[in-house]
Amino acid sequence: MKPFLILQLRPEDAASDNEFEAFLEYGNLKESEVHRVRMEKGGVPQIDLNDYSGVIVGGGPFNISDNEEHKSDAQKRTEEGLLRLLDDVIEQDFPYLGACYGIGILVHHQKGYVSKEQYGEDVGGVDIFLTEDGVKDPLLIGLPKEFRAFVGHKEACQTLPEGGVLLASSKTCPVQMIRLKTNVYATQFHPELDSEGINVRINVYKNAGYFPPEDAERLCAKMLKEEITVPMEITKRFVKKYKQSL
Repeated sequence: MKPFLILQLRPEDAASDNEFEAFLEYGNLKESEVHRVRMEKGGVPQIDLNDYSGVIVGGGPFNISDNEEHKSDAQKRTEEGLLRLLDDVIEQDFPYLGACYGIGILVHHQKGYVSKEQYGEDVGGVDIFLTEDGVKDPLLIGLPKEFRAFVGHKEACQTLPEGGVLLASSKTCPVQMIRLKTNVYATQFHPELDSEGINVRINVYKNAGYFPPEDAERLCAKMLKEEITVPMEITKRFVKKYKQSL
């Protein structure tokens, strides 16, 4: 099998490793079936998409809408490399699944509008609703029209790029999942995140401005009560649909 390229941008090892393990688990992937790149360490290497089955981009503390003067060198390297890669992804309509940051940079690349003006969501579970296009989408067909998913983000898509198809929404964030062309997907919610994983991130990012640090313990207990399974099915289906033989 051609490997899947997993691109990450979390500087914290605990959060990065947990996210990576989640993509493996819910994608039914072995480590030998992926190529992992931690972009925050060295940017994006030279990539030939012909070597891969698909691209998966995770989330992290970076925001595409951050002021340029406040962006670290690691953030700038990550953005520059991903934007170059997205040139090829879009041109080839190459299988892509972006989560959280992965939707922000995709929308930005395609001249949509991403900002912190509105539609940020607190850390926790939200109700996701499939649109009419979402119900008919090949990756989502047969899934419940309403399901729970974990979110937590400061910025969001304010305006869809031209050609973007809205697949899912929530009451607090209208753009939760989109498709560009036929094979390029992205979600604002996390399609890899379970209760254990979000508790790891709550503890890692409790001083990152997503919530008051003193709320971390309460949030962790609340997250353990959530029963979230449908988003992981999207990850599983993406891998199954686009897996290519060598």
